[in-house]
Amino acid sequence: MQKHLRLPFVRIVLVCLVFLGSARAQEELQTLQNLRLVPGQKGDADSFHVTDGTQDYHLRLYLVDSPETSAGDATLARRVREQTRYFGLAAHADTLRFGAQAAARTAELLSAPFTAHTTGARGLGRSSTPRVYAFVTTADGRDLGETLVNEGLARAYGVGRANAAGVSQAEQRAHLTDLELAAALAKRGIWAASDPERLITARAEERAEAAELAAVTASTEAPAPGTGSTPLIDLNTATLAQLDSLPGIGPALAQRIIDARPFTSVEDLNRVSGIGPAALARLTPLVTVASP
Repeated sequence: MQKHLRLPFVRIVLVCLVFLGSARAQEELQTLQNLRLVPGQKGDADSFHVTDGTQDYHLRLYLVDSPETSAGDATLARRVREQTRYFGLAAHADTLRFGAQAAARTAELLSAPFTAHTTGARGLGRSSTPRVYAFVTTADGRDLGETLVNEGLARAYGVGRANAAGVSQAEQRAHLTDLELAAALAKRGIWAASDPERLITARAEERAEAAELAAVTASTEAPAPGTGSTPLIDLNTATLAQLDSLPGIGPALAQRIIDARPFTSVEDLNRVSGIGPAALARLTPLVTVASP
C-alpha cells in the first residue's frame, strides 16, 4: 500500500520540479543574434522592430527612455508633456525634434548586425505587435541604452532587471543616472537645449498636477463598507507588504513597482512590467504619488 502511495507522490514532485525549472528558464535572458532593424517600420530610439531573418521582434530597451517622435493621441501627448518638463525644454516641438534625432541615432548605431538579450517580458505600448523588453548590444560591443544616455538622447528611466553580465538592476540604474548627469553638465544632446530654471519650474508643475489628481481620486473614491475613509497608498514610499496588499499585486510585482521608483504620477505604473490597462484602472483609486 505504501508503495502504491509513493509512486504518485514522486510523480507530483517531478512535475513540480519541471514547472519550477520552466519558470526559472523563462526568467533567464535569452540571446538573439544577428539582428537587423526591419526597414519601413516606425520606431523610437528606445522601441523598434527587428528581425533575425526568420522571426520578427518588437524590442523595448530596459532602463532608458528617449523622447517620443509623435503626439498623435492623448497618451502620447501626456508623455511628450512630461518629457518636455523633465528635460526643461521650451516647447513640446523641441521634444519631438530630439525624439526624431534620437531615433535616427539608434538606426545609425544598429546599422550593422547586433545582439539582444531578453526574457520575453512584455512591455506596454500602442503597437499592434507586442513589445518585449531587451538589452541591446551594438556590433562594436556597446550597450545601446548606455550610449543613448551618455550622448544626451535618453534618460535613466523605466523597467529594469539584472543584465546578461549579472549586473544588478540597482547598479545599472545608478550608473545610467550618473551618465545622465554627466551628459546634462556637458550639455550633450537634449541637454544642450535645456533651461535649468525652466526645468525646476516644470518638474514642480508635474508634481503638483500629480498631487492634484491624487487628491481628486481620494475625494471621490467611496470608502469600503464599514471601514470609513481608506488612506491611499503612496507608490514612492509604500513598503513591499503594503503594495502586496493591493488587489492583483503579488510580492514579485510589488518588488517591480519598488524598483521602478520614483513615480511622478499614478499613470507611471504603465512602465512597470505586469501592469496592464485593467490593472492600472483597478489600482488608480487605491494609490497616489504624494511624495517627490
